[in-house]
Amino acid sequence: MLRKISAIVVSTIIAGAIITFLLSRVWDELLITAQEADPRYLLLALIICLLAWYLRGARYRYILLRLSVLVGIVFSTACIFVSQTANLIVPARLGDLIRLLILKHEKKTTYTIGFSSVLTERVFDILTIALLGAIALPFVVGQEPWFSMLIGSVLLLGLLFFLLLMYSGRFSSENRIVAKVIEILSQIRSVSQTPQALIYLILSSIVIWIIDCLVCLMVALMFGEPVSFMVVVLAIVIGNLVKAVPITPGGIGTYELALAMTFELAGVSASAAVLIAIIDHLIKNLVTLAGGVISIYYFGDWTVSLLKRAYSEDIRKEIYDRH
Repeated sequence: MLRKISAIVVSTIIAGAIITFLLSRVWDELLITAQEADPRYLLLALIICLLAWYLRGARYRYILLRLSVLVGIVFSTACIFVSQTANLIVPARLGDLIRLLILKHEKKTTYTIGFSSVLTERVFDILTIALLGAIALPFVVGQEPWFSMLIGSVLLLGLLFFLLLMYSGRFSSENRIVAKVIEILSQIRSVSQTPQALIYLILSSIVIWIIDCLVCLMVALMFGEPVSFMVVVLAIVIGNLVKAVPITPGGIGTYELALAMTFELAGVSASAAVLIAIIDHLIKNLVTLAGGVISIYYFGDWTVSLLKRAYSEDIRKEIYDRH
């Protein structure tokens, strides 16, 4: 128990320390920049953020449909809201596992199908982010060389994953774990094996992440910063690739640091860069939290116990044992 609590406390302290560091660098200029903000762009950012969630729900509904799980868009969006809300609280993205239990409870699916649906979503998210980053790189001056290395590495890993996916149907194993991996790869392949499915997943993922970038652009405009859209795209890409490493709950702190650094390298003032990074993430997290609370009411009180169990290893152990 002490080890579990320590993991949460340490990751939270890291997140708080990073945010404190960012604010301490520009505190005097921060107040002046904040006072000049145009709240109309904040409202636009919130509306755009809600649209992105609707599209995420539509894409996840399509993924589940390809796995022979029929759900409505409200259900699919609520699933993502609850799991992402848990990820804001617990480290190591354990909240993603909650989605498996919701599908099991509500739709009687296997944990393997639930995991395949989440992994499919994650793969297309990460590869789309990296692809947008590769497109944005040539248009942004004043960037770090490791940006290209990070984006290139993700794209290379994505290519290797799809090669594995392509040939995984030829493999079989008596080993329980290896057999499950092969089964999951088979299910992911079934989601995207037709040209129509692949095109839908690619295009929907691109639209989702462009809209996510538009949220950040609205925040930049709120503070009167004439930032080019490609700079915003690169900042969002670097922020999300860094956030993918589960150092802190919900990537809080690491995401803001990556965004602020990218904006500063592109010539944005330090105070504006910090404010854009913090407000952008705050908007997205507050919408996630609000959607998570509403989704808990939608599913019922039993989901509260899932969130409590996400603090421990109970969920991970339960899923592994039942496999």
